Amino acid sequence: MRVEGQVLLVIAAFFGVVALVYWFWSGETSGTALLTGTCLLGTLPGGYYFWWSRRMKPRASDDPSAKREDGEGVVGTFPSSSIWPFVLGVSAALVALALVFGFWTAIVGFVGATTAVLGIIRESRRGGVV
Repeated sequence: MRVEGQVLLVIAAFFGVVALVYWFWSGETSGTALLTGTCLLGTLPGGYYFWWSRRMKPRASDDPSAKREDGEGVVGTFPSSSIWPFVLGVSAALVALALVFGFWTAIVGFVGATTAVLGIIRESRRGGVV
């Protein structure tokens, strides 16, 4: 995770410098705010990955002298397929559409989101698809 963190922090530093140069050169605030947000989008996950890489056992990809065989084995566990993340996403979109169409879509969205969260919790406690 160290490599991923370093890449994201370099990207964040680049956009931070670009935001400063843009602000001094143009004086325009909206573009500067967008470039600063881009800098923060690299800083947050990059800092998190870098912070975790210091607390965990180094992976084979973090060791420059590692061989290909060092990275073999189980990569990790992956969740089983589920409909609930899709339902949660559609429900969040309905809540956002309440700004356009009215409060009734927010009600439908909140009901769907509550159902999706309860479904995710139920699946996670049983250890599989329900």
